[in-house]
Amino acid sequence: MAILAGELRAARNWSSDVVGSIHDDATAAKLGFRGGTVAGSIHMDQFPPVLLGIFGARFFQDGALSLYFANATTDGEAVRVYVEEPSGGATQIGVSMKREDGLDVAEGTASVGDFSKSALRTRDLRPCDPSELRILRALCPGMPLGETAVRLGPERQRERIERGLCSGPLDWYTGPSPFGGPIAAPSALVELLWAPPTKTLGAQVGKAVGLFGAIEIAHLAGPIFLDQTYLVTACVVGVGQSPKTEYLWFDALASDAGGRGIASMRMLLRFMKASSPLYA
Repeated sequence: MAILAGELRAARNWSSDVVGSIHDDATAAKLGFRGGTVAGSIHMDQFPPVLLGIFGARFFQDGALSLYFANATTDGEAVRVYVEEPSGGATQIGVSMKREDGLDVAEGTASVGDFSKSALRTRDLRPCDPSELRILRALCPGMPLGETAVRLGPERQRERIERGLCSGPLDWYTGPSPFGGPIAAPSALVELLWAPPTKTLGAQVGKAVGLFGAIEIAHLAGPIFLDQTYLVTACVVGVGQSPKTEYLWFDALASDAGGRGIASMRMLLRFMKASSPLYA
């Protein structure tokens, strides 16, 4: 199968000034990382310029991007997107990202239409008994994470693009698009669906340092517009642990004023055991 490669781009760490986070050099170094990490959502912006060449504008109508992150990168490290060229009318393809030296950064799928067999929808969530956990002890599958009305606004996305911080800028992110006004880049879509539930999680998790382990975004009924308000709901779908982390899977949905689901996300959040006083 033919593999298409995107441009080599240097991804930027937008949150290096957030002291105490995994994006802060000092905190990341204490936890065994080479430096403050680039969020996986930032890497996702690098895929649409390549996927548009395969699926066209349909990617923003009913397309999904489903990624599991293998290794973290730091500010300015160059990475490249690789995608399979579809054959036989395939609507789902394998995708990956590698650092300039060949290190695997992410692997998953991209699709249009049905995404029930995406990389994350078919992945074993490896749940465990919540009573075995410390950081996430209060959480269990099915637990709601609230509902919040959210409007992104165009200012933040425009500023990031103007500052050269977006890994794959498109004109549609700041000006007219085939759908009308400016639409959300993958990183902005993640922000829309991540921020509200993590406010709820903050009260449960405490001081543990978290990082993205996997993200799937899916357009269900067209793109997310930056000038509209959406109702974001979320719930826990799995909890578990590894030797170094406790982790949480949750699903989030953005609905319009009429109650129609417009976009969804599945996310894996990892919390470093070494960062929590519960493991002191």
